[in-house]
Amino acid sequence: MRILFTLITLSFLFTLSANAQEADSVVLNNIINKTKALSDNQPVEKVYIHFDKPYYAVADTMWLKAYVTIEQNLPSPLSKIVYVEVFTDKDSLVQTLKLPVKNSVAYGNIPLGMQNYKQGNYYVRAYTLWMVNFGDAYFFKKNITLGEAIDKQLITNITYTNEPTDKGVKTTAKIQFRDLTKKPIANKTVNWRVLSNYDEFSKGKAVTDQNGIINIVVTSKAGEPITKGDIITDVNIAEKENASVRFNLKQTASTIDMQFFPEGGQLIAGIPNQVGFKALKVSGLGTEAKGSIIDEQNNEIAVFTSAHAGMGSFFLTPELGKTYKAKVTFKDGLSKTYDLPKPVESGITLQVINSNAEFINLKIIANESFFKANTDKTFFIVGQNTNVIYYAAKASLKSQVIITKIPKKNFPSGIAQLTLFDTKNEPISERLAFILHADGLNLGLKSDLPTYKPRQKVKLTLDAKSAGLPTSGDFSIAVIDEQKVPVDETTETTILSSLLLTSDLKGYIEKPNYYFTKTDDKKLADLDKLLLTQGYRRFSFKEILAGQYPKLSFLPEQGINITGTLRDRTGMPIKKGAMRLMVTGKPISSETVTSNMGLFNFQNLNFPDSSDVVVSAKYNANAANLMIMLDGSPMPAAGKNINAADEVVNIDTVLSSYLNNSQRQYRYLRTLKTVEIKGAAAKKPSHADHSALSGLGMVPDHLLSGERFSAGCNFLLQCLRTMATGLTFDVEDFYVSRSYNQGDRTKVQAFINGMPVDTRDINNVSSTEVESVEIFLTDQLGTVDRVYGTKGVIVINTKKQPVGQKISKQELMDMLPKTNIITFNPMGYSKEREFYNPKYLPNAQITSNDLRTTIYWNPKVVTDEKGNVSFEFFNADGRGNYRAVVEGIDKNGNVGRAVYRYTVK
Repeated sequence: MRILFTLITLSFLFTLSANAQEADSVVLNNIINKTKALSDNQPVEKVYIHFDKPYYAVADTMWLKAYVTIEQNLPSPLSKIVYVEVFTDKDSLVQTLKLPVKNSVAYGNIPLGMQNYKQGNYYVRAYTLWMVNFGDAYFFKKNITLGEAIDKQLITNITYTNEPTDKGVKTTAKIQFRDLTKKPIANKTVNWRVLSNYDEFSKGKAVTDQNGIINIVVTSKAGEPITKGDIITDVNIAEKENASVRFNLKQTASTIDMQFFPEGGQLIAGIPNQVGFKALKVSGLGTEAKGSIIDEQNNEIAVFTSAHAGMGSFFLTPELGKTYKAKVTFKDGLSKTYDLPKPVESGITLQVINSNAEFINLKIIANESFFKANTDKTFFIVGQNTNVIYYAAKASLKSQVIITKIPKKNFPSGIAQLTLFDTKNEPISERLAFILHADGLNLGLKSDLPTYKPRQKVKLTLDAKSAGLPTSGDFSIAVIDEQKVPVDETTETTILSSLLLTSDLKGYIEKPNYYFTKTDDKKLADLDKLLLTQGYRRFSFKEILAGQYPKLSFLPEQGINITGTLRDRTGMPIKKGAMRLMVTGKPISSETVTSNMGLFNFQNLNFPDSSDVVVSAKYNANAANLMIMLDGSPMPAAGKNINAADEVVNIDTVLSSYLNNSQRQYRYLRTLKTVEIKGAAAKKPSHADHSALSGLGMVPDHLLSGERFSAGCNFLLQCLRTMATGLTFDVEDFYVSRSYNQGDRTKVQAFINGMPVDTRDINNVSSTEVESVEIFLTDQLGTVDRVYGTKGVIVINTKKQPVGQKISKQELMDMLPKTNIITFNPMGYSKEREFYNPKYLPNAQITSNDLRTTIYWNPKVVTDEKGNVSFEFFNADGRGNYRAVVEGIDKNGNVGRAVYRYTVK
């Protein structure tokens, strides 16, 4: 398919050319060939995850399906493994799934157990190892809100008011506490603490008023707003019983950022310029704006009003030598004046009118100065999508304005990047345009009945058509009870908004599915304003034309590989060494031979997660003197959640319908309360056991128990990088986060059982032998900091060896770990589970309530050559509207989504 498009593209080489005989233009061929080399050698891979619903409660299961595609959204033949990660709103990794990809799709589920999850905002990140080569900006990312319904004691609501002061930012947090009957908790004592970067910033006490409300005022230090903080409240709800609630605190100034984007890249004197603008709050959300453009004499030249999410545009014909300002009034009444970019004396630009369904109307406009200097010179236009060129043409500059139509049928749906080049291969103007083929993939859902009863069987039929003809494809469907799971479709992450839009744009996009929900001319115009103001940066033409392609560190994974090196005790590699791998308790084994450099690679393994894997070299000569050194698993850094602006502040309120049902659904689950039994506790190893650390405080700032490292932690240092609260890991050392964020690069000193070590030596400790990890963000007496020139201390305490009886030398040798045999727990494939679909007999006796919110989940919906497939399931007890969502991709890479509702009475 891609070759076909390339050939079609070449037939348009002469559409603008006055000299058709110069078809083999060296410049244009250079652009095409070098871009084609990029797309051939480094094809763009994308991942999209379809979830069964937009939010969850603790104890739910998150059901998902991953779609892996390449250009034109065709099924990817590259990667056979996809990773799905869950992070907290503090960017801490909670869980990772490793899913096998077959036919470019993968299926998974994440049980949201009470041990690992609590109420709050999380986000999911998904990628393949091949995608890691090009940075995390284009990974799939989606916010997931999680509510708590088990043992819930309080319903809370918080609002923040920020205002600047001479001393910093003053934040007033207004918090209301209610019981589960929504009655205000009045006249109760509340002890509160404010944390900044995990350190206590302030604390106090308050009493709720008659409406259950308290106000907490926090004023930051000058120039140091609290951007990563918490408010922790302990409410006295009964005698000797407190309920604790944690709220996020992010102080922001009430400033608004106004940005201006001349179409094509420059504001050019003497010609009409379309100028896009974007008004953004500090949170990243857009805000309404209106205003006027004035010149140096305060004459009004143009007026403008934002159309959607603070974005809009206006036309301006600037005069050379003049300066222009924008007088802007925002929604909150604030007014401000901004300078526009200075117009350039000579220039040429692209202008797009994208209102026609069949063509992109393109103008090439040069001002008089540029036209005089470049008359009859040749320029080149290239249109590409995900690194593949679909349109190329050349034009001779015989007038100041050249108008052409670019057929949209040559491009797949998605973002078309149009670039204007000169004869020196220099890109001089660029414009993005969105193409949405209405007949690409149309999905129709219909039910066998217009209305149903609770627990009645439902039959749905999917009809898939492309360009009016039946098409086969791979789809997933989720049916939810909309009374319990209300949804705002504009805020959803969908297969259309992800694969066609956000996966090709850097940065935060506000409500991307707005553009794909009941799409009309206004929404398409708003989408054009988005592309006028949002960057497209998959690659730089300047770098590609100079032969500077992105460096590759990872190849597409074809299966689970375990690699390493076999050496003798002197460190010399062992060539042609016999290696054997076994999975304990599973009929899985593999054998290989080391290379001349002692390298071994067990390829395309298939074993479940949490398996005990044994790698052995004991069948070699002189095996007792051999050492196996395993390679680590490449993983991208945690990164930041670019969609933090969409986090839900008041989860109890927003998810109230859902959590009310969850309280009934999980009424049988309870968290056991802690019972304190006092006695003589056995002393555990700590820093106090070592004289070199006796100057540290008795209680560390943070304490990590060894149990946290007992499962799924193969390399202790790698685990500590995400678990060491208050510390930041950079390159090869830890730093105290608050100092690191201020530019201080004084490292933290590490100790193992009281002995100072380099940070990298932490990996010499087996995670199963860790008793505790103590973190000291400050050394009050400076006994460690002064000696080692460091700031902060991290102490690893290992478990005490039990006192036993005397054993023989041979018994001791048998107990010692063997360097030629390694047992470890690499990440395996997550176990696939089937979604539970109950079956009800007509008129059967009802013995229990069916409170399901996800009524049906089927990730394996495949249409036949006629484009049809049917499936059956049973309703739950809920009455009202049920919402069915089907998403997927057909065999030609067309992306589709459909929403269907039916009624249960």
